[in-house]
Amino acid sequence: MALIGRPPTPVAMAQGLLLLVLLWFAWSSYTWLGNQTRADVGVVRAGFLVAMAALFVAALVMPQAWSSGPGLDGPLLVALAYVALRVVHLVLYHWAAASVPGLRARIRFFAAVSALGWVPLLLGALLTGAAHAALWVLAFLIEIGGQRLSYAWRGAWPLRSSSHFTERHGLVLIIALGESLVAAGVGAGSAVTAPSVLGVALVGLTVTVCLWWLYFDASAPAAARALAAVTGDRRDRIAADAYSQTHLLLITGVIYLALGIEQVLEHVAEEHSGGHHAGAAPLSWSASAALYGGAALYLAGRLLFLRLTQQAVRPAQVAVAVVALLLLPVGRVVPPAAALGVLAALLVAAAVGERLARAD
Repeated sequence: MALIGRPPTPVAMAQGLLLLVLLWFAWSSYTWLGNQTRADVGVVRAGFLVAMAALFVAALVMPQAWSSGPGLDGPLLVALAYVALRVVHLVLYHWAAASVPGLRARIRFFAAVSALGWVPLLLGALLTGAAHAALWVLAFLIEIGGQRLSYAWRGAWPLRSSSHFTERHGLVLIIALGESLVAAGVGAGSAVTAPSVLGVALVGLTVTVCLWWLYFDASAPAAARALAAVTGDRRDRIAADAYSQTHLLLITGVIYLALGIEQVLEHVAEEHSGGHHAGAAPLSWSASAALYGGAALYLAGRLLFLRLTQQAVRPAQVAVAVVALLLLPVGRVVPPAAALGVLAALLVAAAVGERLARAD
């Protein structure tokens, strides 16, 4: 969220999303590799260390991903680090696929298509402004399209352990949810001991707990059982669609929601400190979009996750996601603390409703 800036702007939020997509593709690809082979021995361990170095460089220079400062070119370093991550992954996966008939051919096909996406990624790093962003969007569209084309023509990558795979995706979502709690602390700052600020922070915690419950209690266990119950190409495709792709929606929703919670706490903390009644002033459109839009995206991603893992989607669940999105203008007319309270009430009602529906 530090990459998006304070206060957030639509452009900064879009740029942050592109960088999140970059990180997600890298993480997801190594999750598949770790499911195919052990990561703590021999060639694979050495490759993972190289990948860690590339990711470390990318993370360090991401604040300069859209504009270069002193020293080396920031956007180009991010692009080169990402390409290095992908090359190491494909080489390791090709090496680990020796015992799986036909898998190496799939990897070579996917590598050829992915390499096409690296061209606009590197070219975009050399440009500025809209051209930079447009070429990076094109690069990721090629990456996504290449993956879908590879699955359609060659089949999805084989999933060896469904339990390992689902656990990894649950862990990364836990990390993202934890970010929303960190955001509350960042937004509150030194005013965190004020009763009003502390109370609003607890409302933010309630929101996070509801999101956690809706996934880990009401969705993930049944999804894991559904994935374990199928075999062959069907299981591989469910893993790719429901986890590798749909979980990006969940993560993005949580990150944006965390940004919205941070903005709410900043307003309340400034009001406590006498900052021109900032706590009573409504959120900006960008902050309101982050708060309610992030929640709506998470809820919509969860519905897609349920659908892809062969679980029932009830009209009430769809209604909650729609209502979260329709609440966006509310953030522009009520105090920030009230805006967060409305969202918390909606999510508590959703969690209680699902609990009661499961009890029937």
